Amino acid sequence: MDIPFLNLKEINSRDELALVSACKRVIQSGWYINGPEVSAFERDFARFCSVKHCVGVASGLDALRLTLKAWKVQGKLFDGDEVLLPANTFIATVLAVTENNLVPIFIEPDPDTFLISLDNIHPMLSEKSRAIIPVHLYGQLVDMPRLMEFANQHDLLVLEDAAQAHGASINSRLAGSWGDAAAFSFYPGKNLGALGDAGAVTTDNSELAELIKALGNYGSTKKYINDYPGGNSRLDEIQAAILSVKLARLSSDVTRRRLIAEQYISEIQNPYIVLPVTLSPERHVWHLFVVKTAWRDKLQKWLSKNGVETLVHYPRSPHQQKAFSAMNNLSFPVSEKLQNEVLSLPISPTLTEEQTKFVTKVCNEFNPQVLR
Repeated sequence: MDIPFLNLKEINSRDELALVSACKRVIQSGWYINGPEVSAFERDFARFCSVKHCVGVASGLDALRLTLKAWKVQGKLFDGDEVLLPANTFIATVLAVTENNLVPIFIEPDPDTFLISLDNIHPMLSEKSRAIIPVHLYGQLVDMPRLMEFANQHDLLVLEDAAQAHGASINSRLAGSWGDAAAFSFYPGKNLGALGDAGAVTTDNSELAELIKALGNYGSTKKYINDYPGGNSRLDEIQAAILSVKLARLSSDVTRRRLIAEQYISEIQNPYIVLPVTLSPERHVWHLFVVKTAWRDKLQKWLSKNGVETLVHYPRSPHQQKAFSAMNNLSFPVSEKLQNEVLSLPISPTLTEEQTKFVTKVCNEFNPQVLR
């Protein structure tokens, strides 16, 4: 049996007729930028997240980058200010900080949940600390009630990196509604994915929403009138129409992901494999199902040999990347240990019961002591 890590063709084929119809509607409308499809999706996604505003942008990176830039325009952040963020995250989180001439301050994660450790934040505070980016890694929300209390005590802006957490919640309050703002990615492989790059910012702050929209539209709120030094980062009409179709499936897809995760957790019983820790069912939407093992390379080869495709999220922490050579001397032992142990198993709404059982079976048969 061959099991791909993620079969996007199969996922999108479920809505093929609706997606084709949505694309045809946009093509026939003659309106392709900042039109009714974007407005409709922004309204519906804001409602889904229970916030006042959603601003569509070109990518998840831009959602982070433009929010930080907007806070600089508002005089809430300045060059050289420090932004606290987890040491184990995708590089986009860090790029958004450095591209705004801000300083990333890395925080070690909890080794069990992979999320930023709130206990490790306080020692890293300084007089230059101005913001924090909690990353809801792999689909599980950070302890936002506790983090927001901490942020309020220390007057920190909070920008949720919710790129992997569409629909996750704590006490029925969803990702994207906790911080001063939140950044979402709709990269095709996300739980809510477009058919290309796309992203959005959610917030309850009307002034911030208007400013981010302007910054993504050449700094303009009125054609040929440019109030800010902005750029081009807009959600395409055709991608917005696609996302509107797929938003209707998001809740049921999350339910299916949770069922698969529950099955993995209850049935994978192998002392060589450490299963992920979830703090509560509603908090996790299982964008990724990430296990740990001291024999990661052997486990990955074993699964591949048996037809199961896996990926590593992520094989190298941002501070070790060549792009940030000035940070290469930093040491974050927990993050560096995780990057050598984590492995993502297949999980998607189209993974069948038979496939799930097969992945479980192959995992249970893994024994690094008898493999070369």
